[in-house]
Amino acid sequence: MTAEAFQLYGTRAAEPKPVTLRAGALSTELVNGNLRTIRYGGTEVLRAIAYIVRDRDWGTYEPDLTDLVIDQKDDRFSISYTASCLGPNGSRLGFRATIEGSADGRLVFDVTALPESDFETNRCGFCILHPIAGLAGSPVTVEHTDGGVVETELPDLIDPWQPFKDLRAITHQVRPGVVAQCRMDGDTFEMEDQRNWSDASYKTYVRPLTLPWPYVLPARQPLHQTISLQITGDANVPASAAAAEPVRVELGKAGSKLPDIGVVIYPEDVEAALADLPMLGRLGPRQLLFHFDPTRGHGLNALRAHARLAAAYPVSTTLECVVACAGDLNAELSDVADMVRRAGLRLDAVAVSPAVDRQSTPPGSAWPACPPLEDVYTAARRAFPDIRLGGGMFSYFTELNRKRVPAHQLDFITHCTCPIVHAADDLSVMQSLEALPFIIRSTRAIFGTKPYRIGPSTIAMRQNPYGGATKNNPQGQRIAMANRDPRHAAQFAAAWTIGYAARVAPGLEMLTLSSFSGPFGVVAGSGEPLAQGTPRPIFQAIEGLCELAGLTHVSATTSDETRVLALAGRSVSGKIIVWLANLTSNDVPVDASALGQGNLAMPPYAITRIGYFSEFIT
Repeated sequence: MTAEAFQLYGTRAAEPKPVTLRAGALSTELVNGNLRTIRYGGTEVLRAIAYIVRDRDWGTYEPDLTDLVIDQKDDRFSISYTASCLGPNGSRLGFRATIEGSADGRLVFDVTALPESDFETNRCGFCILHPIAGLAGSPVTVEHTDGGVVETELPDLIDPWQPFKDLRAITHQVRPGVVAQCRMDGDTFEMEDQRNWSDASYKTYVRPLTLPWPYVLPARQPLHQTISLQITGDANVPASAAAAEPVRVELGKAGSKLPDIGVVIYPEDVEAALADLPMLGRLGPRQLLFHFDPTRGHGLNALRAHARLAAAYPVSTTLECVVACAGDLNAELSDVADMVRRAGLRLDAVAVSPAVDRQSTPPGSAWPACPPLEDVYTAARRAFPDIRLGGGMFSYFTELNRKRVPAHQLDFITHCTCPIVHAADDLSVMQSLEALPFIIRSTRAIFGTKPYRIGPSTIAMRQNPYGGATKNNPQGQRIAMANRDPRHAAQFAAAWTIGYAARVAPGLEMLTLSSFSGPFGVVAGSGEPLAQGTPRPIFQAIEGLCELAGLTHVSATTSDETRVLALAGRSVSGKIIVWLANLTSNDVPVDASALGQGNLAMPPYAITRIGYFSEFIT
């Protein structure tokens, strides 16, 4: 990998290059033995068909592939390989896979797995991803395992549970005149709405979640599954803009104010911020979000540390307070409020959430023991009567969608997102931005116009609601559910951050996409290529968002939002600032003539600030 690539991704580990397979109008990419971006006549039909093996914490095994054979002809292709996963205590699962595609629009992916010894897993089998762009809310035909056929629709608003169960096949219109049927054999499948986790897909997966997990695959008992995709209809490529054409940027109407930008501060990070207050001032966050978790040993000393920073950098403050719920709620929260006063910590708001609500409650699981949220919020209001009270989930939208809090007791709603819950490859992380407008719209459908905050949301996972712990990542790899991600220290994160804000900023009260230091921070730590304490590329992105905070949002659209996203704000003087983010690993030409800038050339994962210039928006 080149030095330039290291600057893009923060790691010298290169992703496997996909192998493009074609059979007439059918095309797909082979990556690590699985299929991505399945197209017909240039239109995406499925986002992926993948054979997945997960561990007891829902981490995904990376199988070792051997005996890979690829046979590509003009009208067909075939692939075969052997793979194995090494589990705990030396257990091993082997499987044999074959993939066949033909010009008549048929694609078959077949796998037989054979555990060498008893093998523990949370899931072993196929996952099929339907894209969301152009499909959300559209008609589908569902065939169930009992043979019943139902005409229904894919969810538009995000479904908290499974929209379809006991699946045998699902049929959808790819585009007018083209229909695709995906058939699943060998086990019982169901679908979940992966937009809950900010994945840009509907996922059909094997083994219902109401069945126990983890479970054991018995030694030497084969497990056979097959996915068959049949596409019929006009194979001609529809007229569309070529990828080489410049992406056009256009401005629209002015709307609401752009949100405050927050920075989350953990007690262990306070000293780094105090040691470099000029850098924090240069960054310019309007809010400090102070994390406080008594279940992890935080007490008076942690609040005193927060108080020192709040005094040194006097902006609005919110306490993100985890509630242990271990005894009397009034006593617990009164103790926290008393410690806040003793520490001299000035607060403008407090957000509270029970500790147990950081863990997910999947379908079929029992809700963990927890006091009624009405009682939690009443105790918090009593303990902090003179400041704003927030609630929701300190985990992800998934949990908020499944456990809908009594918002009438709150002054604002909050939740986080994380793009590496299910997959950590570069494409999946950037595609997660597509799901964010659906999260915003679904939250608004539940909670109306209640003030709304998002974050801390970062590429790396700060907590794992779906297992015992996040994954350590000492080698700096692209790992799902990892508590550190190398791309956070690289240009990739800067582009992702501007893209994130472009997708969600209008109408939010506050957006938090980083800490100041540490694995989620904007400044480098020890052992990085950059000198300790110097700005990471994400610093420029957060600094730019802080500059936009409070300005009037101006609608900014691009002709290809899979490649370039735009965010714009207008000052009281009428001048406009526009930020552009290249979401791809390629150079992208941009037509910025509507901004008075002519044509731009944006390198991979670059961000560009355009402004100031005068413009009248009606």
